[in-house]
Amino acid sequence: MNHSENVDHDAVLRARTMLLGSRRPTLQQEVEAYRVLADVGPLTYLPRLSQALVRLSYDAYRDQPEARLALRAEAAEAARRLDENEPARTVLLVDALRACQQSLYALGRRAEGFSVCEEMARVGRRGYETGQVDSPAYGLGALAAALAEEGRHRESAEAYGQIVDAERPRPGGVTFWRMVDWTTQLDAAGLPDEALAAFKELVDHTRAKLEEGWSSLAILVWELVRYSQMLDAQGRGDDAREARREVDTLLSELAETGERKTWSCILAWWTALFVLSGQEDEVDEEHAASDGLAERIAVQRRSTIGEVKRWDSHHHRFLASLRPSFDEGVSLARRLAELDEERGTPALVRALTDRSTLLVAGMSYAEALADFREAAALRPDRIRTRR
Repeated sequence: MNHSENVDHDAVLRARTMLLGSRRPTLQQEVEAYRVLADVGPLTYLPRLSQALVRLSYDAYRDQPEARLALRAEAAEAARRLDENEPARTVLLVDALRACQQSLYALGRRAEGFSVCEEMARVGRRGYETGQVDSPAYGLGALAAALAEEGRHRESAEAYGQIVDAERPRPGGVTFWRMVDWTTQLDAAGLPDEALAAFKELVDHTRAKLEEGWSSLAILVWELVRYSQMLDAQGRGDDAREARREVDTLLSELAETGERKTWSCILAWWTALFVLSGQEDEVDEEHAASDGLAERIAVQRRSTIGEVKRWDSHHHRFLASLRPSFDEGVSLARRLAELDEERGTPALVRALTDRSTLLVAGMSYAEALADFREAAALRPDRIRTRR
C-alpha cells in the first residue's frame, strides 16, 4: 500500500475548501486543516501547523496548562518533522520549544524544561552551521537563564558570554539586557574582575550611543552609579571617584536643560540596575547597633527593592508611589548617622544615592542632583562638584 492510499482525500478536500472559503476560519479550524494537509504537503503545511499550534496555545488555552503544553509539544514535533536543511526549521523549532519550556516551568516540571532549553541551544547552533540563522548563539538565551536559576553561575556566564560575542558585531552592538545578565552571572560566579570589565564595556557602549543620539542621559547616569558602586567594592577608589564626577556632570546637564531628546518610558533600565544594587549591603547586620536601627535600615531597603520589582511594569504614578519608601530610607539613615557617624554615614550616602536615581527616573533632576551632591559631600573622598 503506497502513501496515497493512506490519505483521506475527502478530508484533504474539506480542509482545502475551508481554508480557501470566503469566511475566515477560526484558529482552531486552521489547526485542524493543517493537521490534515501536513501529511500531503509537509513542506508547505508543517510550518503553518507549528505556528498555528503555538498561537492557539496562547489564545485559547490560558486556563488549561496541560492542554496548552500538549499543543506546544505538538508544535515542536511538527517543526522537527521538517527536513534539517529546510530554511525555516530552526526558527520554527526554537519558537515552539521556547513555548514548551515556559509551560513546563509553569507546571513545575523543571528538569524537563531544562532539557528543552538544552535542545534549543543545540538546534540554534545547528541552524547557524547550516545557514538558517545568522547567530551562533541563537536559542542559547533560555539555557543561559536556566543555568542561572539552577545556581550554575559560571556555566551561565559562559553562555551569556557567547551571546555577547555574537551580538558585538551586529548593528547597534550588544543590548543592555544581555550585558546586565552577563555581568550579574560573572559576579555570582565569583569573577568580580571579569564582571567589572563587562560592566565597563556596557558603560562605554552607552556613552558612545549617547553621543550618537541613541541613548539617554538618565540611562548613562544609572549605569555610572552602578559602576561606581562596583568599583568601590573592588577597592578601586580613584576610578569610582572619576565615575561619580561624570555622574555629577550629567546630572548638572539634566538639571539645567533636561534630556537632549524625548524618550519613551525607560523606567525598566533603572529598575534593573537598582535591583542589582541590592546584592551588596553596606550595613553590617551582624553588628547592628543603635537600638537595632542599622538592622531596620537593611530590612527597609530590602522592602524598597521589593516594591520597585512590583512596580516594574506599572509606570503610572510610580514616583509618587515609590518615593515615600526612599524618603524613609534617607530619614532612617540620617538618624543612624547622628547616633553612629562611622556606620551611619555610609548608610546615608547609599540612601541619598538611591533616592537620586529614583528622582532621575521621575525626571525631578534638580532634586536628584541635590541628593547626589549631598551624598558626595559625605564621602571621605568627596568630589569637586560644578557650581
